[in-house]
Amino acid sequence: MSETYIRIDGVTICTESFGDPEDPALLLIMGAQSSMIWWEEKFCRQLADRGLFMIRYDNRDVGRSTVYDPGQPEYTLEDMADDAISVLDAYEIEQAHIMGMSLGGMLAQIVALRHQNRVRSVILLASSNFAAHLPPMEEKVAAFFAQMGDVDLTDRDSFVRFSIDRSRVLVGSKHAFDEKKTDELAGQDFDRAERPSSMTNHAQLTGGEVYMRRTKEISVPALVIHGTEDPILPYEHGLYLFNRIPGAKLLTLEGSGHELHEDDWSTVIESIAEHLHFF
Repeated sequence: MSETYIRIDGVTICTESFGDPEDPALLLIMGAQSSMIWWEEKFCRQLADRGLFMIRYDNRDVGRSTVYDPGQPEYTLEDMADDAISVLDAYEIEQAHIMGMSLGGMLAQIVALRHQNRVRSVILLASSNFAAHLPPMEEKVAAFFAQMGDVDLTDRDSFVRFSIDRSRVLVGSKHAFDEKKTDELAGQDFDRAERPSSMTNHAQLTGGEVYMRRTKEISVPALVIHGTEDPILPYEHGLYLFNRIPGAKLLTLEGSGHELHEDDWSTVIESIAEHLHFF
C-alpha cells in the first residue's frame, strides 16, 4: 500500500493501491464531500485478498487531490469521470471494474458510457441516475444539509462534528452507529485535506445530464447495491437502475441506509466476488 500522485493537465489526483497489480483491477470512486479513506482500508484489503488489485483515490476538492476555492469548482462531472481514466492510465491498466458510491456511482455510469472500452463491469452502491420521477431525499436529510453553511469547515472540531452528524443522519435502522470509528475517520479526513472547506464545491457541480439519460445504454455487466432505508437516495433509485440497465443484478441491503457499514461488508464482498466470477 502506498500513495501515488497523478498529475495531468494541471490537476493532481492522490491515489492508493492494495494487492497484486497482476490481478484484475477494481477502481473505487467515493461519493460527494468524502475522500478515499471512507473506502476503509480493511474493506479494500479484504477485496484484495479475493484476488483483486484495489485502487482508491481522492476526487478533486477532497483529500490530497487538487482543490479549488470554495464556490468556484473549475470542472464538471465529465472531468471527474475522465479523472478515473487518468488513474487507470497512470497504473497502466487497460480495463478495470469500477465501483462507485452515491455520486461515485453516477461517475461510474458516466465512465461506462464515455469510456466503454476501459470498463469491464460497474458496481453501483447507493447511487442513482436522478430520473425526474424518483423520490427525493427525506426531509431530515434536506434539513441537515440546509444548515451546512453555518459550519466552519476550517476548524477541525467543527469539521469532525459535522462529519459525525452527517453520517448519523444517513444510517439505517439495521446497524448501530459507530461514532468512535466515524470520529477517527473524520479526523483523518480533516488532517490530510488540502483545504477541507473546498468539499462544498461538490454540491455545485454541473454536467452529466446527457449520460444520466442513457442509463439503458450501459452494456457492461452491472451490480446494483442499495439499502432499503437510504434516506438520501431512497431504495427506488437503486431499483430503477437495476431495471434500467440491461442484465443488471441487484443486492438489496435490508435495513441499511446511505452507508457501507462494516456489518454489511461480508455480504457485499460475497456479492462482488459472485458478480466478477464470470471474468
